[in-house]
Amino acid sequence: MFNAEIPSRAELPSTAKLVKSTVIAAAAAAVILVTVVLPAEYAIDPTGIGRALQLTQMGEIKKQLAIEAEQDRVRDNQQAPVPATPEQKSALLTLIAGLVVSPAHAHPGGHDDDEGTKDMPATAPLPHQAGPLIAQPAPAATKTDDVVFTLKPGEGIEYKMTMKKGALVKFSWRANGEVNYDMHGTQQGGKESSYKKGRAVTFDDGTLTAAYDGGHGWFWRNRTSKDVTVTLKVNGAYTSIKRMN
Repeated sequence: MFNAEIPSRAELPSTAKLVKSTVIAAAAAAVILVTVVLPAEYAIDPTGIGRALQLTQMGEIKKQLAIEAEQDRVRDNQQAPVPATPEQKSALLTLIAGLVVSPAHAHPGGHDDDEGTKDMPATAPLPHQAGPLIAQPAPAATKTDDVVFTLKPGEGIEYKMTMKKGALVKFSWRANGEVNYDMHGTQQGGKESSYKKGRAVTFDDGTLTAAYDGGHGWFWRNRTSKDVTVTLKVNGAYTSIKRMN
């Protein structure tokens, strides 16, 4: 290992060769940056080569995922605590009213030293005071709708129902491919709150209870490479259902 020959000055690369190698490496890096890195990471494709290699589509998906993640973060920060339903408030008021009961009073008769002994009738107990009457809202009219739509790769669709606070809607949806979804509500002022989310899901069933007056429904997005058809069935107390985008 100590017998390695030291190269002569003539065998060392000249300054011109070093500069040339540096320029070639920089040019190659620039080509890779423009044709591969920018399309795949940021969906920037000035040459069109990235789209031909299907790298631009990858970048577009990454950008959309970043936007959705930011929207989810903002929505979660804005999410307000769900208030108590009318049924819960009614039960609480009834319990409090039942505890407020006027006790019966009895006043025994006394003895008069001058008049002699007299029996005084006991005072009749006061009637039981019932709790306050609570007006219950009239039940909303029940509606039923079936909605069928197709999502192209990367496409998103949102459907919402107009509902009153405390209204209930039974729902069921099925997809013939995997989709991402967000079941949420939007108040009249625009503030949103999420009820439930899922990724790579093909179905869901349940009951949606409106936490406030406003629009309540779902947003679906197709992240697969094929068209996906979704069928939604709803039944309950809502005024209308419509596509939002």
